[in-house]
Amino acid sequence: MINKRAQLKIQQMVFMLLAVTLFFVLVGMLVLTLKFSGLKESATELEEKNAMLLVTRIANSPEFSCGKSFGNLKTNCIDADKVMMLKTNIDEYDNFWGRETNIEIMKIYPEGDVICTLGNYPDCHIINLQSKEIHIEHSNFVSLCRKDLINGEVYDKCELAKILVSYKDWQEVQE
Repeated sequence: MINKRAQLKIQQMVFMLLAVTLFFVLVGMLVLTLKFSGLKESATELEEKNAMLLVTRIANSPEFSCGKSFGNLKTNCIDADKVMMLKTNIDEYDNFWGRETNIEIMKIYPEGDVICTLGNYPDCHIINLQSKEIHIEHSNFVSLCRKDLINGEVYDKCELAKILVSYKDWQEVQE
């Protein structure tokens, strides 16, 4: 009788250990599910933060910046001639600004919707650097400057423009 009682106690202990282990596994799975449920939202927030940071620093990057070519060192000044040359070699910069990023520079005045090519530059309004599918965009106002020739004299022509950086919404991509 003593052996059967001891065996019963051992079986109870094994079942209790299994139940406790199963309980902690289920609790762990629940915690992981809750933790990873916001992963899409945090990926979208991270993309948005990166786009905002990119908008603020892109105008002063060497690929876009006017530098000292228009007199003093200007901030938030984009050299339109540089950008047009960059547009012709944009394949080399494919992942430079981000894998799923669209960069566009639009003149504010005069308004228009003519997309810039080497053939119609500077009589155009929109410079598309990376034309990818866009969902969410952030923008900043900049000076769009270039060298122009009037009556045989070269002068600096600056116009008000808006630089737009957009990216995909990862919540829409995954659904």
